[in-house]
Amino acid sequence: MSNPLDTDAGSELFASYEAELKLVQADLNQKLDQISELSGEPRKSAIRLAERTVDEANELLGQMRIEKQNIPSATRSKANQRFRNYESDVDAQKRKLKSMSDDRKALFGNRYSDNPDHDQQLEQRQQLLSGTERLDRSSQRLRDSQRIANETEGIGRDTLADLQLQRETIQHTRMNMLESEGYVDRSVKTLRGMARRMATNRIITVAIITVLVLLILAVIYSKFR
Repeated sequence: MSNPLDTDAGSELFASYEAELKLVQADLNQKLDQISELSGEPRKSAIRLAERTVDEANELLGQMRIEKQNIPSATRSKANQRFRNYESDVDAQKRKLKSMSDDRKALFGNRYSDNPDHDQQLEQRQQLLSGTERLDRSSQRLRDSQRIANETEGIGRDTLADLQLQRETIQHTRMNMLESEGYVDRSVKTLRGMARRMATNRIITVAIITVLVLLILAVIYSKFR
């Protein structure tokens, strides 16, 4: 049985990713509109930016695919339908971007020709640029991963420092408790000694009173004898 808190958290995360995806799609549409008006190097640069935006959209779709499993079944069907619509929209944007990338005349401008050798060189250059762009994105992801790892390491150090401080506090408290127990033990022993002395004094007092009573009785008896 799922935890209601988990399902609520899943709904909130899904809605958060959904809102972010809408912004990314709007940005992608704007980039696609700009690409249609460009040619040559500016067009290639715009296409690379659009490809990064497509990657962001795909990552958000992946997160939404995971989080929609945590949505309560009563509302999951609507979330699934919205998710399919977003997938369809992103696929359409990717196809549009691919068609713009394949428009070699617009992509290479006046340098485009029908010469197969020249076209092959341009194709190889395009592949090289695409590979360089993918390498840059991978490097950026590695840098982000390193940054996250460093932040996690810092959090771990802070956590260990807090745990060490708590451990020292617990040890100090334990020592105080042991010291207090020692005081209590000594107090108990003192009270027991006082109780024994009081009992002894009481016995002695009773014995003295008894002796005095006996002496008084003996004196009285001797006078009337």
